[in-house]
Amino acid sequence: MADIKAYISYAKRLPIADGTHFSAQKPDPERRVASLDIFRGLTVALMILVDDAGGEWPKMGHAAWHGSNLADFVMPFFLFIVGMAIPLTFKGITSRDHAIKKTIVRTLKLLLWGIMLQGGFSHAPDKLSYGVDMKKIRWCGILQRIAFAYLVMALMEIFTKKDHTKDLPPGRLSIFRLYGSQWLVGACILVVYLAVIYGMYVPHWQFTVNDEESADYGKVFTVECAVRGKLDPACNAIGYIDRKILGINHLYQHPAWKRSEACTEASLYEAPFQTSAPTWCKAPFEPDGILSSISSVLSTITGVHLGHVHVHLKGDTARLKHWTVMGLVLLILGLVLHFTHAMPLNKQLYTFSYVCVTSGIAALVFSAIYILVDMWGRKSMFLPFQWIGMNSMLVYVMAAEGIFAGFINGWYYNDPHNTLIYWIQKHMFIGVWNSQSVGILLYVIFAEIPFWGIVAGIFHRLEIYWKL
Repeated sequence: MADIKAYISYAKRLPIADGTHFSAQKPDPERRVASLDIFRGLTVALMILVDDAGGEWPKMGHAAWHGSNLADFVMPFFLFIVGMAIPLTFKGITSRDHAIKKTIVRTLKLLLWGIMLQGGFSHAPDKLSYGVDMKKIRWCGILQRIAFAYLVMALMEIFTKKDHTKDLPPGRLSIFRLYGSQWLVGACILVVYLAVIYGMYVPHWQFTVNDEESADYGKVFTVECAVRGKLDPACNAIGYIDRKILGINHLYQHPAWKRSEACTEASLYEAPFQTSAPTWCKAPFEPDGILSSISSVLSTITGVHLGHVHVHLKGDTARLKHWTVMGLVLLILGLVLHFTHAMPLNKQLYTFSYVCVTSGIAALVFSAIYILVDMWGRKSMFLPFQWIGMNSMLVYVMAAEGIFAGFINGWYYNDPHNTLIYWIQKHMFIGVWNSQSVGILLYVIFAEIPFWGIVAGIFHRLEIYWKL
């Protein structure tokens, strides 16, 4: 599940942090939106769930190609949260140059963390080794994608800030007109994306199997295309651009499509290939590549818009009406595009229908949390998730990237699989329920996620926050 193992917690760190560090400064509660922290914490918990239990429950993992499973909502939720936090973060800026500097520095930090954690250097938690061949390092990743989307929309927010008055002009669509330049950027992104995926010619291509654990390691295969406008795994323009610009050796070696019906005998992560599997089943593919990352900015734009609504509309009812209507419209539009076969839901291609469905659901989920927490005052029932959301970079690195589990697994007795974590899973969950899949699921829900909620709570009590 390395293709979903990423997250960034910068999105609502207020005020803007001075460097990547642990800070003992408590965030100003008057400048935070509790429901946004909780939504972030819930999304981190969802990430841990699908990452650690998805191998046993295929419907939790990423869809092999078209369609969306539970894991496919993690990335767009984070992009949405990042976008919604931008107006809240920059609404009080006094120096444009200072804000630009902080934005660029933060983006560079995200890129660095992304390469370190997803480039292939860390083999945690299962393999007790580190290191990556620079000829095969993976340059793209989810942190890098978030960095790009954040950079684009943060700079847009900064440069257009002086043009936006605090009070909205009259009119039902006034908030759209007020930020028309940002919607124009979104429209341009969509036009370019559609023009490329449907208009670019994709020729035949070759690849060498670089997975040392594969029986086909070192073999060269040819994939026949010579088409344009295809959205299948083998001959889409998004993969072609990544192969030409990034280089095929720097792409993700274990794409979700390997679990598709055309490739494997079962939709499991370790299922063997069928003897009749097409050659592209063994090829690499970058799910966080160049063109799909450009398209992913649309998810952030949606979040930015909801953040603008929160800033400009002061009444809870007015905010909720706008958020829910927009969420329903996006959800319906995306489903219509998918089920009419106009454009399928596809996370790896980051199609427009996928943007609409995931952004619509994100808006509706956030609205529900906002009602429970900010309107009804039921925050106490979500406190562990709020703590995780306020220290999500810590939880991401330690839990989702497996750094903490890798450290614990490094202390074993007689056998590398005889560790504390494996013992707890085997004797307290799997053995009790006599089921590997049920035991792992319950371990993640009732042991791993609560553990990190407690850890985040302790850090919150000590007023220690890992900021970017």
